[in-house]
Amino acid sequence: MTTTVPPNSNSESVDSKGLKSGALGLVSSVVVGVASTAPAYSLAASLGFIVVGGTLAAGVHAPGIVLLAFIPMYLIAVAYQELNKAEPDCGTTFTWATRAFGPITGWMGGWGIIVADVIVMSNLAQIAGSYTFTFIGGFGLPGVAALATNEFATLIAGLLWIAVMTWICYRGIEISARVQYVLLAFEVIILLFFAGFALVKVYTGNAEPYSLIPQWNWFNPFGLDFSQTIAPAMLTAIFIYWGWDTAVSINEETKDPGKTPGRAAVISTILLLLTYAIVTVAAIAFAGVGDKGIGLANPANSSDVFSAIGPTLFGSGPIGSILLTLLGFSILTSASASTQTTILPTARTSLSMAVYKAIPEKFARIHPKFLTPTWSTIGMGVISAAFYLIFSAISFSLLNALIGSIGLMIAFYYGLTGFVCVWFYRKTMFKSFRNVIMRGVFPFVGGVILLAVFVYGLVQFAAPDWLVDDAGKNVTIFGIGAEAVVGVGGLLLGLVLMFIWWAVRPDFFRGKTLPMRSDDLVLANVEGGLAGFGLPDSGVFATVIAPDLSNLPPGQTAINVETGEPVDTPSELPPADPNFGKPPEERE
Repeated sequence: MTTTVPPNSNSESVDSKGLKSGALGLVSSVVVGVASTAPAYSLAASLGFIVVGGTLAAGVHAPGIVLLAFIPMYLIAVAYQELNKAEPDCGTTFTWATRAFGPITGWMGGWGIIVADVIVMSNLAQIAGSYTFTFIGGFGLPGVAALATNEFATLIAGLLWIAVMTWICYRGIEISARVQYVLLAFEVIILLFFAGFALVKVYTGNAEPYSLIPQWNWFNPFGLDFSQTIAPAMLTAIFIYWGWDTAVSINEETKDPGKTPGRAAVISTILLLLTYAIVTVAAIAFAGVGDKGIGLANPANSSDVFSAIGPTLFGSGPIGSILLTLLGFSILTSASASTQTTILPTARTSLSMAVYKAIPEKFARIHPKFLTPTWSTIGMGVISAAFYLIFSAISFSLLNALIGSIGLMIAFYYGLTGFVCVWFYRKTMFKSFRNVIMRGVFPFVGGVILLAVFVYGLVQFAAPDWLVDDAGKNVTIFGIGAEAVVGVGGLLLGLVLMFIWWAVRPDFFRGKTLPMRSDDLVLANVEGGLAGFGLPDSGVFATVIAPDLSNLPPGQTAINVETGEPVDTPSELPPADPNFGKPPEERE
């Protein structure tokens, strides 16, 4: 959002971050937002766990859990949309939380994004590596297909996928978006074909004896026990929606950055709900919720329900083999697409943090030709690969612990964004009923829900017997559930790094590079309209005026953002303020 201030103001221009502005439109942003969630992979890896729930199974009410998990995601998407209107910065939660609550909270919000993305890359790389061999082996190469279970082979393939997707992100945002068009289109087509094929079989009576006719009450989860079923299933269901915020993290590269990214985020969550609802109902209808055979409650199917259902659904003939191969390929494209779109928001978060000197400034470097972050993009790929190697060296079973730990980090920074929205707009929220709902009620409720999910998940994940490996052994670290240790440990590592950087370069933490503010006063622009909120990459940007008008340039007028009326009288400040009541030329 570029705006002009009067030529006789003493505002200083700030150099652009250098990203390619206006490269993406609404459709491209939605594609990136949906692809980031990896719909096919997310459903394959999570649907079984949602059906099982916790101590008590959710069963046929799993679609209700999916619908329930959509609520906080939609509410937080609204918070992203509203905050993006004020400041479309690619740092998203980092920038907004710093503005609202200060540098410590903002730094941890940015770190939450980075560490969640780095951790999930290990899981995505593992899936992409495994399904690479499954897909190639589906063309009559059983020896290649067998490599899908070979740990060393999948490790190498996963590392190659990280390298390839890092290279694509490095080459430019437009090529990244074009790749996503192809991968997402194939993925969604196969998912909808799977759902349609299964439902046709069910409704024509050609399904299995244990198949079920869909019922509307499947979408009602409120008859289930909260602590034993809803809460555990919600922890998994929230994970399948995660990633739509990538559409907002590329805001500085979209057309109309103040509106397009927020709209894309909201549209992405709605499209995901529709997709997940259709596929979940179809899978339950065909496979049932039993704990034997292809039943979705069978623990043997939890890691990949599509591979369990596929052979029975499509049959063993040549056509069935082709369809099964395509289904596997959709999971491969899903994981690989999400690998790419996971790099995008992380690189841009670290870019923004570097611009504001919250991390080393080398991460703010932009490629002169491709206009993409260089150190941030390559660094994301290298760190993700290193993390993948470390976890694989410890135990491949430990990779399963990553999903739960990521859920904690998702709840942390999504929930934080909800509270940030409420606090940022606290001074102008009650100017209209619309603001009360969209900037107050929705973000606050979303934040509270995710806070509850975080606390509950942390307690459950810390139990030593929460996660077991294929041999039935508890997966723990220092005797504590691995998911809790990885989740909390990742956040605590951020605290340590933050304090180290604070000691080295304190300017950000002193509020010099990214000061706190709220939705308040800005300068009038030369056309007489309202100046938008400025960004570090907006050239000469609008000045946010303090309530006492202490930073109002000589000869200029402050404007109330909500009313558009000029402000002539300073607001009251504590008498101890040394500048209170002084004319601008005498202020310190």
